[in-house]
Amino acid sequence: MNHRSAAGARAGGTVREAPPTGSSFAALRRLVAAECAAEAPAAAEDPEELQQAVWLRWLESGRQAAPAGLGTRAGVGGHADALPSARWLRGAVRAEARRARRRVRREIPLPDGVLADTPGADITVLAAEQRHLLAEAVARLPGPCPEVMRALFSGRDLTYPEIAGELGMSQGSLGPVRSRCLGCLRTMLAASDCGT
Repeated sequence: MNHRSAAGARAGGTVREAPPTGSSFAALRRLVAAECAAEAPAAAEDPEELQQAVWLRWLESGRQAAPAGLGTRAGVGGHADALPSARWLRGAVRAEARRARRRVRREIPLPDGVLADTPGADITVLAAEQRHLLAEAVARLPGPCPEVMRALFSGRDLTYPEIAGELGMSQGSLGPVRSRCLGCLRTMLAASDCGT
């Protein structure tokens, strides 16, 4: 008992120890590091990942109520100076290792190169955004241009005579109209800078 505690006890007051020191916490950190290093290979987990999970478990448990085995320097559960006991930390390491083992059993690794052929999510989103911007710009084109552009790029692979017949215009005027529409579209996209 330190001199303050003895003085408090003589004065009839309650005895309260000093808050935990950095050395007591450092000892617990070393214990958790050693326990995680021992459990990590069997759990197929990185020791540092296990340590983070244990400390997170401790922080989360302190917000609700002091779990069994969570001691404090003052001996009062849930006090601000609470430190987990070595027993609680060992149990938490084992529990996190079991959780990691269960997760590894459930995960199915993809064969090498499976995702190499698929575009990333960002590329897919950007392409969809560009298609949307292009459709909006085509809709704003003047005159028969929106219908001409939709017919040309419909994916149905129509010939000029088929497009001209569908739009009710002569085949000879389709080429110049298409050229003017593409020029207008190019100007609109360059002005709005949405083509990049």
